[in-house]
Parts: sequence; C-alpha cells; structure tokens
Amino acid sequence: MWTSTQYRRLVRGSAWYDLIVTAAFATPWSFALLHGGLAALSRALGLPGGLPAFAPEHVLMANLLGSVVCVWAVLRIRDPQPVYGRYDAVARFLFATWQAYALLHGASALLVGFLLFELAWGIAQALPVDKAVSWPSGQSRAAAGAGGH
Repeated sequence: MWTSTQYRRLVRGSAWYDLIVTAAFATPWSFALLHGGLAALSRALGLPGGLPAFAPEHVLMANLLGSVVCVWAVLRIRDPQPVYGRYDAVARFLFATWQAYALLHGASALLVGFLLFELAWGIAQALPVDKAVSWPSGQSRAAAGAGGH
C-alpha cells in the first residue's frame, strides 16, 4: 500500500518518465531523428519487425501523441494528484494493450521494452493507497474515481 507522499512521488515519477520518453515525438524534426535512431538500433540488434518509413499522416499521429502526452506529463509533474495517477494507470493499460496488439501484428521487438514500462507504471499506480490520501474537492475516494483502491 502506498502512503499519500509515496503515491504523489510515484505519479510525478511516471510523469517525468513520460516526458523524457515522449518529448521526441512532439515535433516532426525530433521525431525524424528518433525514428532514424530506433530504426538503426533495430537493425543493429537484428530484431524482427523493423521500423517502416512513415508517411506524413503517420508523423502527424506521432506528433499528436507526443504533444498530448507531454502536456499530460507536465500537468502531473506540477500537480501530482492521486486521481491523476488512477487515470494514468488506465491510460497505461490501454497503451500496453495496443502495444501488445502491434507486437502480435509484426511491430518491431523494440516495442517490448516500452510495453514492460507501461505495465510496470500502470500496476504501480493501480495499487492501493492509504486512506489518508486527500482527493480533490474533499470528495470521497469512490467519488474521485478511485473505487476501492
């Protein structure tokens, strides 16, 4: 079980991870560098499922993902509310689901590392929190969306 202080640190730590890992997705130029580096790494390691060239629409989707995740990360860094950790856990399980789906359909094995981090952060943020945690606006945990956690 997390204490309030530990859980807030966890929410902030997961946000810093997201910001560091996702920042390069936020612009077409940084994404081009990242994509090139990951493609080279995949080839050097001889991993199955290399990275294909991206069309402008693919780059747009990567940039939208990077932009939204970076904004979400900055919000959690500045204000690591417990309820944000619960929402982030749900988002991570969704990301992990789609990453697993992509892997099953031939995506690069480089994705496995990202999948493991998503699961680890998601599980950590889904664990029970001490009842002393204050939820926004004086709500009960159930009203704040935390349910029995």
